[in-house]
Amino acid sequence: MSSSPPPPPSGEPLARLRRQVSELHQELVRYQLVVWTAGNVSARVPGSDHFVIKPSGVGYDALTEHDMVVCDLQGRVVEGELAPSSDTAAHAYVYRHMPEVGGVVHTHSTYACAWAVRGEPVPCVLTAMADEFGAEIPVGPFALIGDDSIGRGIVETLRGHRSPAVLMQNHGVFTVGKDARAAVKAAVMCEDVARTVHISRQLGAPLPIPAADVDRLYDRYQNVYGQQPATPAPAPEGTRPADRGVTA
Repeated sequence: MSSSPPPPPSGEPLARLRRQVSELHQELVRYQLVVWTAGNVSARVPGSDHFVIKPSGVGYDALTEHDMVVCDLQGRVVEGELAPSSDTAAHAYVYRHMPEVGGVVHTHSTYACAWAVRGEPVPCVLTAMADEFGAEIPVGPFALIGDDSIGRGIVETLRGHRSPAVLMQNHGVFTVGKDARAAVKAAVMCEDVARTVHISRQLGAPLPIPAADVDRLYDRYQNVYGQQPATPAPAPEGTRPADRGVTA
């Protein structure tokens, strides 16, 4: 019986996802979350047991959609000419054990890593943190790269936690999202709040936000904030169904 990984879906949807993942790496550079070749973005292929990830050791300025590597959920390469990221096993573990996750990001952003090397969560003392994370940004266990140990730490830490970000001790930031773009946003926000809270502690003790208010802020941002689908205006009384655009 063959143990070779199944082929990924082909066609424009996969090509579009490879393009998106390639382009999202430039957001990591834009927001100064990575240096040299460190860090990576991946995205689950919808309707498939595959994901797209950055190749290992390739500079951001040289990345193209054609360099992206497609792997199965065991981390085995199924499409691509380059070796995948050294964090592939961690990403694969997250996708296997968190089916709601559609994107994973890893960065070594400065301020968030400063909290990680202290093994200290970033406390939820900003309304922007309550909005995006709904709680403190937790710390995951120290784990060596090379197998799925980091992935296990990510999953164990984020299960039952509202935060889409985890600070892996002595390592860096991993974020998850419904898709790769959401995971990148979480990485950007993680560094922003880590910086602000760090600076605030140089001035004194940050003031806590009551837990009930954190809950309210999180609910509003996740469910109300932004553009909502327009509600059709009620039809004038006495209007026939056909006049309202309803057909038999």
